[in-house]
Amino acid sequence: MAGSDRRPAVGVVLASLLLLAVGGGVGLLPAAEGLGVNWGTLASHPLPPRAVVQMLQDNGIKKVKLFDADAGTMEELAGSGVEVMVAIPNNLLDLLTDYAAARDWVHANVSSYSFDGGVDIKYVAVGNEPFLSSFNGTFLNVTFPALQNIQRALDDAGHGDAIKATVPLNADVYNSPKDNPVPSAGRFRSDIADLMMEIVQFMNQTGAPFTVNIYPFLSLYDNDDFPLDFAFFDGNGSPVVDNGIRYTNVFDANFDTLVSALSSAGVGSLPIVVGEVGWPTDGHKHARADYAERFYAGLLRKLAANAGTPLRPNQYVEVYLFSLVDEDAKSVAPGNFERHWGILRYDGQPKPDELSV
Repeated sequence: MAGSDRRPAVGVVLASLLLLAVGGGVGLLPAAEGLGVNWGTLASHPLPPRAVVQMLQDNGIKKVKLFDADAGTMEELAGSGVEVMVAIPNNLLDLLTDYAAARDWVHANVSSYSFDGGVDIKYVAVGNEPFLSSFNGTFLNVTFPALQNIQRALDDAGHGDAIKATVPLNADVYNSPKDNPVPSAGRFRSDIADLMMEIVQFMNQTGAPFTVNIYPFLSLYDNDDFPLDFAFFDGNGSPVVDNGIRYTNVFDANFDTLVSALSSAGVGSLPIVVGEVGWPTDGHKHARADYAERFYAGLLRKLAANAGTPLRPNQYVEVYLFSLVDEDAKSVAPGNFERHWGILRYDGQPKPDELSV
């Protein structure tokens, strides 16, 4: 598929999505400034990297999060002005517990692109949600050593001041007790509490952010009794009141549960990056285009206003939408919706009658 044939239509959709943030005096550019997208490639016919990079540039998207360090993708990102979170897949974490292997990885995937006019790498994502309960502890003993080795290798190569190693984690690494389900009671999951303490203390020392994936859609998917309106940002649902603070949406409540967990670990001011957030458009009764539009409209207005959350008010939040395109080769084990997170179809074209303004 020729990238030049696809860019105009694709560009219209991304621009339209960002324009959902317009309203109440909020314009397009402030929303775009802090906004990134996840670029997944688990598709039967992945979009050409050159076309995707041009699409990002055309729409002022200045941040992208990858799931690997594919050479073709990295080469196209060179000189693009797009800030990159490059990633290490979970299946490499065990190998990277050896420092020599970590040093070689950094040389091949960071140093090789770090030149004038090269790739603007800001983060290295060490693994992807490695502590999911469904992994049954497979990566518990290797993630932290790999994180340490990658950051050390970045430091030794002279990149450590500009590039930080982080671990994108699912929001299930923290929770509130069932008898007190409020954000202020947030703590790290009991089975990994000690490990999480080590990781966040290390991130605090290195200046890396805590990267978390937050999915209000999954609150609905996992619980038929979850109040629908609480998944969105328009304040139509009944609030959760926590020590006088009113939470009107699950995103803020989830984010502040993490803030409380970090505070309980002694690193309450650790920066937080939202590595993934989005809404699917098919594959479940709540995976609908109108719900996706409602969700993105509220999220983007929030980002454009730098509203923050009750525990971190009036703060810029770095957010990566999940995701840029549908991925028809993803596993549907979690649910059929997994292949429909994109704001674009598999082929990079607009979804008919979806996510439009």
